[in-house]
Amino acid sequence: MNKDMKLSEHLASPSEAALSHLSELNGLRLSPHFTLGELTKTSVKTEDGNIPSRVVIENLRNLCENWLEDLRYSYNMLYHKGGIIINSGYRSPEVNKRVGGAPTSNHLTGCAVDIHVTGFEQAIRYASILLDISEGTQQDYDELFIEKSSSGNHWIHFAVRPKNNRRKGGFIKV
Repeated sequence: MNKDMKLSEHLASPSEAALSHLSELNGLRLSPHFTLGELTKTSVKTEDGNIPSRVVIENLRNLCENWLEDLRYSYNMLYHKGGIIINSGYRSPEVNKRVGGAPTSNHLTGCAVDIHVTGFEQAIRYASILLDISEGTQQDYDELFIEKSSSGNHWIHFAVRPKNNRRKGGFIKV
């Protein structure tokens, strides 16, 4: 990216300039252990390139700095395991529609992540840590679901909005 150009000029809306600098954008650190590329990756190829706006990036940064870093640290301290793997973060409207996401999904605003787990036990541990983070920091979350696909794979869906968080939780089979 040209040093004289601001990141915000590229991210106001997906443009040719933003698309041409996609690899640099993907390397943008949202927190010490998470990059924009991790939180915007998708196997769905779309014209918009799934490039987030500045507001979406700030929502993703909030998730990473205030939740995912703490989840990673706490899980590693308790269980001596590796990093946190994000299956899905931000989804553009086109990507969200193609993957069958809800029209009002928190993924559309960069307020949600789906976190890879190796099984139900790890999902419960992640959920427990996220609840402890919420209680300890007095921060609310919007959604905390343990989800399961018809093929038996589990993941954590976790969302935090800038305001009006509902503290919804549960188990969902999708």
